[in-house]
Amino acid sequence: MMLEILIMVCVAIVIDLVIGDPRRLPHPVVGMGWLIAALEKRWNHGAARARCARGTLLTTVVVVLVFALAWGVLAGLARIHPALGIAAEVWLLATTLATKGLRDAALAVATPLAQGDLIAARQALAMIVGRDTEGLGESDITRATVETVAENTVDGITAPLFFALIGGAPLALTYKAVNTLDSMVGYRNARYADFGYVSAKLDDLANWLPARLTAVTIWLAAFCLSGSRRRGALKGALPAALREAPNHPSPNAGWPEAIVANLLGVQLGGTNYYAGVASHRAHLGEPLEPLSVQHISRAIALMHGGWLVFLLLMSGVVLFREVLFREMLT
Repeated sequence: MMLEILIMVCVAIVIDLVIGDPRRLPHPVVGMGWLIAALEKRWNHGAARARCARGTLLTTVVVVLVFALAWGVLAGLARIHPALGIAAEVWLLATTLATKGLRDAALAVATPLAQGDLIAARQALAMIVGRDTEGLGESDITRATVETVAENTVDGITAPLFFALIGGAPLALTYKAVNTLDSMVGYRNARYADFGYVSAKLDDLANWLPARLTAVTIWLAAFCLSGSRRRGALKGALPAALREAPNHPSPNAGWPEAIVANLLGVQLGGTNYYAGVASHRAHLGEPLEPLSVQHISRAIALMHGGWLVFLLLMSGVVLFREVLFREMLT
């Protein structure tokens, strides 16, 4: 069974790399977002304790419902015909991945930035980040894009792969439900601090191991992407990332961002503005090079190398378990 899931995951990766998320096709995350928004509107009111309780109920309902629906639909389709169930699971797995989408979004910023069109670059950046983008120069636009690529390598690629290889499409979709809950209600502000508390903590828990594994696999991939002279300098990137990652306000986002910063020889973090309010973050990496547009393409290369090594690592674990299980049966 694990081997079958591995094959389906590999096919889903190819589909995502080729076609991404076509807007004309229905996407499960859109349905999750609609459900979360509807329940949040009905339940997010009252005293802090009541909001926290209803937020816990929201998280439970969404997570259980997504897993049950995914499992039920796939089981029902498999009863009609096994091939139908397999095809549906491959498609659902592909919807949990965002490799092409993340790459395209980063290039949509890099292309006008390379042409000196800061206005278009800021507009493209505003589509993928929550921070204020007006008035940002090339270095700040680059920093925001590189940080987004690094952080979303986990949320959009490696973490879904991790859960997909453990429990197929139902578990991968459940992870996306947790991630969507966090992105919609997991904010530390007056409206969501209590209501979204459990959603935010569950997302932290779900990403804890994938984030750290991703930092390691990006580091390993960098050795294949660099020349022999550069490889010597890369050895210190992982220890530096291990020191710096805990300084990030997120318990998980700092890991991919810190390793990418140290591998590129740039400094990430610093001050961002959200609706005009300053937010200060610890610096990650040393500014050995000034941030410029070429670092976006290099971050994309690290993203691809990182998820590929991650997949190879997880595949090795899956195959080892498969062989061990078969030996136990014989």
